[in-house]
Amino acid sequence: MSKHNTPPEAYKADWLKSMDKRTSIAQDLQQRHIALCDDLGGIDTLSYQQRALIDRFLWIEYWLQREEANLASGGEFDSGRYTQAVNALAGLVNKLGLQRQKRELSLNQYVKGKQ
Repeated sequence: MSKHNTPPEAYKADWLKSMDKRTSIAQDLQQRHIALCDDLGGIDTLSYQQRALIDRFLWIEYWLQREEANLASGGEFDSGRYTQAVNALAGLVNKLGLQRQKRELSLNQYVKGKQ
């Protein structure tokens, strides 16, 4: 599997895993993935559907940031596509939730985390 420096132009399943982890963009996106999963109770508690929505959320968020950078630098900007992406992102947030979820920890997990 070839490694990419940036996310693909079109969404593909497992796009985050196919990125070169040495790049700052991949590291940033990985951190966002971890943060979002943690906010939703931890990766181990998430269903397949939630994990799929998280991947799509991150890809759309990245795409929106690129479009905003294009607009700021005077580049090409399609307000219709941008608005659709914002609405899609809002829909994903609606499904995933805005509130942090408690993470259930066993005593062993707690002790290991303190070490």
